Amino acid sequence: MTESIYIPAIAGDGSLFPIEKMQAHLDGQLHLAVSVFVFDGDLLLIQKRAASKYHCAGLWANTCCTHPHWDETVEHCAERRLTEELGFTLPLTRHQTVEYAADVGEGLKEHERVTLFSAQVDSQTLQVEPVADEVDEVRWITPGELLREVRERPQDFTPWFRIYLQRFPGLSFAEAA
Repeated sequence: MTESIYIPAIAGDGSLFPIEKMQAHLDGQLHLAVSVFVFDGDLLLIQKRAASKYHCAGLWANTCCTHPHWDETVEHCAERRLTEELGFTLPLTRHQTVEYAADVGEGLKEHERVTLFSAQVDSQTLQVEPVADEVDEVRWITPGELLREVRERPQDFTPWFRIYLQRFPGLSFAEAA
C-alpha cells in the first residue's frame, strides 16, 4: 500500500492547508508545485516520465517537477526532486510563480501554483542517473526542436509542459536569471 503524502493546497482566502496528493488531483484543488528546467546553453534536459507513473506516464516533460510536502519550502522541494528523479543536485535559480489547470487523464486534474526554477550546467560533465520508478529516459533538446516536436506530436508531452511552452516559447523565464 502506498503511503499518503500531504501537499500544500491553497484555500480561497490564500491560506495553505494540507491535502492528500491524490485527493488534490481528484478534486482539482489548487495546490503548490515546482518545475525545474536544467539548461546547457540553449539545450534543455527533458525527461520521459516512467511508464509506472500514476498520471501522464510515458510522456515527455521538463527536467523535473513535483509538489512540496506539507511544511517543505519550494526551494528544498526543487532540490530534493532533482535527486529523487535524476540522481544529481545543482544550485537552482528561482523564477516567477505561474498558475495553470489541466486535465491529466484518468479522472485526474492538475490545478497548480508552480514556482519555476532553472540551472545552467555543462551537459558533458553532468552525471544524470535517472531513477527507474520516476524516469524512463532523458535527452537534451534545443528550443526549436522541442517546439517542432510539440507541434507535430503534442500527445507525446505532458499538459503542463505544453502550457509552459505556450507561455514561454523561448523558455525566456530562465534568461531573466
